[in-house]
Amino acid sequence: MPRLFTGLEIPEDVADELSSLDQPLPGAWWIEDDYFHLTLRFVGDIDNRTADEFADQLGLISMDAFEIQLTGLGTFGGNDPRSLWTGVAPSEPLDALQRAHERAARNAGLPPERRSFKPHVTLARLSHTRIEALARYLARRGGWRSRPFQVERFVLYSSRPQTGGGPYVVEEAYPLRGGWVGDARREKW
Repeated sequence: MPRLFTGLEIPEDVADELSSLDQPLPGAWWIEDDYFHLTLRFVGDIDNRTADEFADQLGLISMDAFEIQLTGLGTFGGNDPRSLWTGVAPSEPLDALQRAHERAARNAGLPPERRSFKPHVTLARLSHTRIEALARYLARRGGWRSRPFQVERFVLYSSRPQTGGGPYVVEEAYPLRGGWVGDARREKW
């Protein structure tokens, strides 16, 4: 039974920039740069038949390649922050791609996503991080932004159950029009 999600890969040079944000911050567990990604639709643990149907539905998505830019830093978790992330500059093509992933999931028989889409790349998981230390970090680094980069494909990832922050495996890659697909091909779950 695979644990699946779809997402965008982060170019190597942008991942290197993201890694430079890794600075001493008590209670922060920094994500390795190989595992940076932008999740489009989390699916979770599903049976093989549903996984195949979802993968097939993703193959029906037809969109042009587009550009995005990572920008700003933030946290999830309110007064008890659990993760540090970088956001994405507003992008209608990105929103449209995420809506297409939601339709693919629904067409495969998956329940609707309950959370609203907040595009981001997780930089660190936080545990008992002092708000004051986090506020100082965000004051110094919060204005960070990447270079704009082209989104040429999206991928279907699998991950190990109960493992946050990787390892992730690209099960299948789906090119956008004008984009590059690479060599990832789904085998059997």
